[in-house]
Amino acid sequence: MRQRYCGTRAILATLVLCTAFDLGQARAEPSVETVARGRLLTDAADCGSCHTADPSKPFAGGKRIDTPFGGVYSANLTPDRDTGLGAWSDEEFYRALHLGVGRDGSRYYPAFPYPHFTKLIKPDVLAIRAYLETLPPVRNTPPPPQLRWPLNYRVLMRAWNVAFFRPGIFEPDQNKSAEWNRGGYLVEAAGHCGACHTPKNFFGAEKRGQKYGGGLVDGWFAPRLDGANRGGLKSWSVEDIVEYLQSGRNAKSHADGPMAEVVVNSTSRMSDGDVRAIAVYLKDLAPGAPEPVVAQPSPAQMADGEKLYRAACVSCHEADGRGAPRIYPPLPGNANLQSADPASALRIILDGAETITTPRAPNKGSMPAYAKQWSDQQIADVTNYIRNSWGNAAPPVTPAQVAKARR
Repeated sequence: MRQRYCGTRAILATLVLCTAFDLGQARAEPSVETVARGRLLTDAADCGSCHTADPSKPFAGGKRIDTPFGGVYSANLTPDRDTGLGAWSDEEFYRALHLGVGRDGSRYYPAFPYPHFTKLIKPDVLAIRAYLETLPPVRNTPPPPQLRWPLNYRVLMRAWNVAFFRPGIFEPDQNKSAEWNRGGYLVEAAGHCGACHTPKNFFGAEKRGQKYGGGLVDGWFAPRLDGANRGGLKSWSVEDIVEYLQSGRNAKSHADGPMAEVVVNSTSRMSDGDVRAIAVYLKDLAPGAPEPVVAQPSPAQMADGEKLYRAACVSCHEADGRGAPRIYPPLPGNANLQSADPASALRIILDGAETITTPRAPNKGSMPAYAKQWSDQQIADVTNYIRNSWGNAAPPVTPAQVAKARR
């Protein structure tokens, strides 16, 4: 996939012209270059993570995706004619990604991120299709959605789309560099980063006024990606973001939870140029909504938390919290730790963690689980301590929040 362009005025034209796919012959044999670009885009979109339930049957679908409204199951993307995409036309595939409409005319639920995929240009959608056609066909029929009434009626998605869905391809900004625009295209379209990192409203749609302001995902909190001081990327450099996306760790943080899966199956497989373009785009995002005013925990709470920290944590994270970067993540200035929502910090303390390995970072690090060792009050105390020490500042955590996280 080309990563350098003659100028910003040629960005979109270059993206279109770089395909060797003849749109006048929808079923013509795609070129090797088109298939290769489709594979890169499929990795960028992290399709394998959601559409693989059984690792021995990649892209065969059937993986449960939990939402606040119930569960949905990913589709079979292999070229099986009966249960996959084998009988689909290119136009049907494009309509699914661009408009969220299935082959039978039914509307998809936005757990399938068509509100982001709509921004992909058509040659890139067809390149993805060309790559998926090279996969071994697997016969697999995913279960139907298990959503609460009345959301189990897909016809309601027509109203949802009218209210919240705005189809249209990514529009380059002529005042920005080609690299910035490439990053914007990957973040906004293929990477669909806002699907996790933007908070949702009551109807499960992204809050337009809080773009990249952080959001809850499967019991974790996907942190802010804007330039917020504590919980965002203000203290990160472009190089920090690149290292994190390529290896799953850097001198400031480690990937865990759903983001670890994204790094392993998506960003660590992307080209250096594409990852850097993403970093350039993210680093340029201005701070969004103001961060909450933080009330410091009481001296007694801090003292109780410090006792627990010194007893269990200093052997890896050190007394000053600096840890061993890229093995044990540092705690001072940690944006994920200082997020307004403590969900991710609580998940790690309760369940423990193990650093993911990637080709660029093969060494492991681990942290034990404390769910059985500590009470809700103790976990709240130590969480408050690390979120408000060494210059950190974050809203207080209560035992009730810990109890909810346990469930």
